[in-house]
Amino acid sequence: MKNLLNHPGLEKTHVQTALLLAAGTGSRLAPLTDNVPKCLVQVDNNSILDRLVAALQSHNFKRLVIVIGHQGDSIRNFLGTRAGNMEITYIASPLYKTTNNIYSLWLASKAIDEPFLLIESDLVFDPKMLEDMLQPDRIAISRLQPWMNGTTVTINNHQKIKAFQANNKKTDDNHYKTVNIYSLSSLTWQRVQERLDHHIANNMVNGYYETIFADMVSEGCLSLAPVFFDANRWYEIDTIADLQAATKVCSHYQQPAVPETAHKPLKQKGQNDQPVPRRLPVIDRLKKTPPIYPASQVATPIAS
Repeated sequence: MKNLLNHPGLEKTHVQTALLLAAGTGSRLAPLTDNVPKCLVQVDNNSILDRLVAALQSHNFKRLVIVIGHQGDSIRNFLGTRAGNMEITYIASPLYKTTNNIYSLWLASKAIDEPFLLIESDLVFDPKMLEDMLQPDRIAISRLQPWMNGTTVTINNHQKIKAFQANNKKTDDNHYKTVNIYSLSSLTWQRVQERLDHHIANNMVNGYYETIFADMVSEGCLSLAPVFFDANRWYEIDTIADLQAATKVCSHYQQPAVPETAHKPLKQKGQNDQPVPRRLPVIDRLKKTPPIYPASQVATPIAS
């Protein structure tokens, strides 16, 4: 296998495309997510999606690709096809109820062939921390805190990611929590796509893309430089308790101005004072709802 660790000129590439994975049901945030996707839930008077789009625009991103599923039309109608100078492309996941983020990432493989920023749709963070993520082949990590769980990484003597660990409970200084933000070069993305194709072809649709990253790092064909996120300036939102904690985190930094094309979130249960956003013009092909296929059937990416 061709070694991808050193590529002259990669550090000069400025990432201007972002991929947002927003297909999940967000069931742990119910009832807030019964009728809206998780990314339209409000945090300190702005939706998660508002915050993400504003953060990307503050760093001059030109393109946003969004994988949608649960209440996907709400996201389409909320953002439309552009956010300022940023073009928006939607990819509908027909299997969002029965698959995980490895499938969502695979769906994007036909829509992206440039360096890009991979980001989950349940994060709030100080947009200033994205500055060091704008070069390819980087990973956002944070010192472990009691509230954190999930994938961690260790760092080698060359200040690169040494290994991934799933559901690690260690709190020593050698382990760092992944923030679920990655920047990938075109060459790295090509190799990742090969792994994704293999997993999906074998109906391995319920896993997580971190397993692919972990294997590639272990084999020496993926080199990721860590970017340290201040643990007090970001939060991952899965539950109501997380939502409350994230509100406090957001009060610690200044949010960029909300883009003119973004609006306040859809009305949620128990939030009768929230206005429904104006429906933006959307071309007819964006209004079509993708068919739902059996979980056992491997689908071709549906881009729109």
